[in-house]
Amino acid sequence: MTDHYYSQQPHSQLETEEIRFTLRNHSFTFITGSGVFSKKTVDFGTRQLIETFEEPSVAGPFLDLGCGYGPIGLALAKSFPERVVWMTDVNERAIMLAQENALRNKVENVKIVMSDGFERIEEEQFAAILTNPPIRAGKKIVYRMLEDSFKHLRGGGELWVVVQKKQGAPSMFAFLKEIFSQAEIKHRKKGYHVIRAVKK
Repeated sequence: MTDHYYSQQPHSQLETEEIRFTLRNHSFTFITGSGVFSKKTVDFGTRQLIETFEEPSVAGPFLDLGCGYGPIGLALAKSFPERVVWMTDVNERAIMLAQENALRNKVENVKIVMSDGFERIEEEQFAAILTNPPIRAGKKIVYRMLEDSFKHLRGGGELWVVVQKKQGAPSMFAFLKEIFSQAEIKHRKKGYHVIRAVKK
């Protein structure tokens, strides 16, 4: 069976490497590895999402949904130390690496949980949810993640999503406009769209 970054238990042998990045004016050292998304670099779409994000006015924790080895969640936790940032992924290897990266970068205001979507964080309500969704997992899975995100946002909470135009940004934007009372494209660059949707 072929491994995907959304596999629960990647079968490939873990080969790690170290990468360095500056995100939201904070320097990070990340350990990445085989069987996780974008192991060679913090991918362009993820960087656009991290840098475009604006803190919502509503109180409460943030969620990095599908955190991989942790660049989104850790960058937010460093930028907003008064917030708790949850980080979840279905991939147990990604969770292991995210935990290691939180320790390595001395980030303490995070809760890192292995979870298929919201399965293990059902009770939480978030001020903001950010995701670079697993497009290759298929539209059904991705759109379910977006619908579930609406249910797990507080009133006034925000969903931030990055997606490429060629991977369905226009249809995803239309879908979010149906679910949320307010949605807008906050940023466009090199075919990537960062979408912000607000739950009123």
